[in-house]
Amino acid sequence: MKVLLVDDAAFVRMSLKKILDDSPYDFTYYEAGTGAEALKSYQAYHPDLVIMDITMPEVDGIQAVREIKAVDKDAKIIMCSALGYQDKVVEAVAAGALDFIVKPYEASKVIKTIEAIMKL
Repeated sequence: MKVLLVDDAAFVRMSLKKILDDSPYDFTYYEAGTGAEALKSYQAYHPDLVIMDITMPEVDGIQAVREIKAVDKDAKIIMCSALGYQDKVVEAVAAGALDFIVKPYEASKVIKTIEAIMKL
């Protein structure tokens, strides 16, 4: 499965890769550090799943969801949020995100969310 990891912090992307690598599934990763890069990467690689942070410089995750959904209405996007950003999560879901995971990540919840979205 091709997964686009979008977060302005390389450490967060690395943490997600570790969680996914420890799962029973086979993932190919693409990375982006901003919402603008996410759209370009989405168009270039056509990932099966996008896991994206809400708060990023330049283009935030919510706007990136809108832009990706404008290109591909069937895009599967999971948002990442720190506690206390519930209003932003609601906005992201309204923009087209299918679910969200809360930082700091709990590996089992990340995998269960991916399984539910991808029907693995």
